[in-house]
Amino acid sequence: MAEADTLPERADGRCPVTGADNRRTAPPGGAFSPDVEQDGAGVWHVRSFAAARKLLRSDATRQAGFKAELIEKLPQRGKTPILFLEGTIHHEQRRLTAPFFTPKTVSARYRELMATLADSIIGRFVSAGRADLSVIGMEMAVGIAAEVVGLTDSLTPGLDRRINAFFAGGLGDARTPAARWWQAFVAQARLLRFYLLDVRPSIRARRRNPREDVISHLLNQGYRDSEILTECITYAAAGMVTTREFITVCAWHMLDDPALETHYRAADEPARHALLEEILRLEPVVGTLFRRTTQSVTIDDGVPIPKGALVAVDLRAVNADASVAGDDPLTVRADRCPAGRAGASVMGFGDGHHRCPGSFLAIQETDMFLMRLLAVPGLRLEKPPTVSWNDLVTGYELRTCILVCDQSS
Repeated sequence: MAEADTLPERADGRCPVTGADNRRTAPPGGAFSPDVEQDGAGVWHVRSFAAARKLLRSDATRQAGFKAELIEKLPQRGKTPILFLEGTIHHEQRRLTAPFFTPKTVSARYRELMATLADSIIGRFVSAGRADLSVIGMEMAVGIAAEVVGLTDSLTPGLDRRINAFFAGGLGDARTPAARWWQAFVAQARLLRFYLLDVRPSIRARRRNPREDVISHLLNQGYRDSEILTECITYAAAGMVTTREFITVCAWHMLDDPALETHYRAADEPARHALLEEILRLEPVVGTLFRRTTQSVTIDDGVPIPKGALVAVDLRAVNADASVAGDDPLTVRADRCPAGRAGASVMGFGDGHHRCPGSFLAIQETDMFLMRLLAVPGLRLEKPPTVSWNDLVTGYELRTCILVCDQSS
């Protein structure tokens, strides 16, 4: 990305008095202004809340970038994944899958599972006295999302490890034909393992006995096995990998700030959820949303973005827009109340037609996990996580976040 000329009023979201910046995951070189610009490669960049909302809610754009490279590598492409649908057919599929993710459904169907799974994971951590939060967070995220999707009939344990391996590498850019061949081979081997051990047995189980989950819904819609596999990959990235990062970054903030942790643990559930969304506002797991314009769009100061243009919506900058986030936008504030009818996370879960449908699921499972984790006697952060960048989901990865506690006898 080309570096932008900065404007004083939006060049830096730090507190003008203290210079406070609570972010743990911001990549170097991020710009806050101008609101809209085109770089030297022809990519348009959007950094203000107003411009981002107008673009993301426009009918003149379509999905671009997010996992497109992954989907293109999958064999036997058939139905377009729900993530990439547009227009009437997309609205219909969202309507049909929405019941799986409503707050009422999440609380009624999955709250007990969340509690049981969190208790089991935390119990094993206490027995061992040590754990990598990125590993146990992934176990929590996969366990809940698998139930929603219907990936509950694996032939062997280890779904979380297989999902993690699939997204850990092998699908990036390669400079030589040999490297590209090897990456394709690794990707296909991981894909086949995931299909044979997890997806196919779950499909077979639901053909015999349909349930209230996504795989059963897709079978009812006439999806083939290969098409269901593609959807499972999409849900794995959207509902498992991202939630793991969210759990880790929230715990990191709490353990680094005892006052924040105390406030969180003493609050009621709605207030805790709002604080988690505030952390997501500051540390969006998916940092950039890409759209391709299908016709000319004017979103800021009368500047038209032409048809066919690639547009990158920088959620880190959008979420730090002081006109919506208010004062000190690069700090965590439990009492923050974003303006402009924005939610507590601003655009942490996206916006418009493709806003994340599983937002409440992610917030509730993270809350239930953290409330149990933070109550562990002697809980300490022995090693903060290492931060790296995942181009596939345009976001951060937090690894080797080592927790220790008073070991149970």
